Amino acid sequence: MKFPISEATLVTYPGPVPTEVDVVVIGAGVIGVCTALFLAQDGHKVALLEKGRIACEQSSRNWGWIRQQGRDPDELPITAEANRLWRELAAQTNIDIGLVQGGVTYLAETAEEMETYANWLPHAKTHGVDSRLLSDAEIAQVFPGISRRFAGALHTPSDMRAEPWVTVPALAGIAARAGVTVVENCAVRCLDREAGRVSGVVTEAGVIKTTQVVLAAGAWSSLFLRNEGISLPQLSVRATVAATHPLPHLSQGAAAAENVAFRPRSDGGYSLAAGGFHELFVGPDAFRALPKFLTQLKQDPFGTRFLPKAPKGFPDAWGTKRKWKGDAPSPFEEMRVLNPLPNQKKLTDLCRDFAALFPQMGDVTLKTAWAGMIDTMPDVVPVMDRVDALPGLTIGTGFSGHGFGIGPGAGKVLAGLVTGADVAHDLTRFRLSRFSDGSPMDIGPSV
Repeated sequence: MKFPISEATLVTYPGPVPTEVDVVVIGAGVIGVCTALFLAQDGHKVALLEKGRIACEQSSRNWGWIRQQGRDPDELPITAEANRLWRELAAQTNIDIGLVQGGVTYLAETAEEMETYANWLPHAKTHGVDSRLLSDAEIAQVFPGISRRFAGALHTPSDMRAEPWVTVPALAGIAARAGVTVVENCAVRCLDREAGRVSGVVTEAGVIKTTQVVLAAGAWSSLFLRNEGISLPQLSVRATVAATHPLPHLSQGAAAAENVAFRPRSDGGYSLAAGGFHELFVGPDAFRALPKFLTQLKQDPFGTRFLPKAPKGFPDAWGTKRKWKGDAPSPFEEMRVLNPLPNQKKLTDLCRDFAALFPQMGDVTLKTAWAGMIDTMPDVVPVMDRVDALPGLTIGTGFSGHGFGIGPGAGKVLAGLVTGADVAHDLTRFRLSRFSDGSPMDIGPSV
């Protein structure tokens, strides 16, 4: 089985591109789709442009967790709002997106991990999140047949899951019905400017006049911004995920142990991933951003495996263009879909570790496997901010593997930033200027 969304997927929204709109949203992953949807529902004329296909990159390749548990305290109010919005959005489509409230559990190997979880609980309580600690006996009740003992666990019953490759296209359908002009296979090459502010975007299909642009381009955001003279210390890391053939039912919930994270899928199998493991292709941006990432590297020196170079055409590949003009093809047209190969050794390890944790599963075999490039920031929280140096540009990127779950909440925030509405959240933590104003890199609770 191939991954459900690829460059070969039929185009659902071929255009044409409009000549003028109120807002252009660049990138049709979950963040861009939700932003466009809420802007349209607020009465704005919106174009949502995607260089490849709806959700063709990380928004369809993630674990499918909709998680409040363990989030940065400043993200928690937005994730809590996202949980509510997910239920509302699921009711607005006749497509079953697999939305299930099964909870999320972190299994602790040591007493030190349990202490870390206990230290995070006051944040959950402050924001009304129902997280609690589990004993080893309680873990066995949540996950019957588990083969080994743990020091305990952190558990959030209200956390949910959904099927990403179904969900985000379904959300795009809601947006289109709300009046958003969605155009796939249409790259935005660069911004148009007039009198020092945004006046439009230059696409491969022509210019669209607009005074407001939202950049939600995931792993491609830093490259786009560099061409516009805006520095963003964002890198992208490879994460490998696998889907098993149908297996005995275990639990409705998702969980992460030291070597394997898992969740049940709508097709009767499980999605498996290596919790806390990712790989960085070293390129020019990695060297450029290194000073900002030092705090993260010191805190988790073995969580990242470094690879010498990215495949041709990747955002931080050595041969990828860093400067271009709007009258010639851009890097976004040269690679419509960022489709990294999975780590084959990790796939073998995942099957072994999951089978060892739950022997009743029997032989664990894979139906398919894939990888995605996660847009990550030095402090592991996103940028959601207007760009002071370029009025009319708003950035929503760097969700660091948390974007799917927070998507509707983040979309609501970004829509509010564009329109000047009260977003009802303190966004100081997510300001762009934190990387240039001398602020220390505050990674927050390591949960």
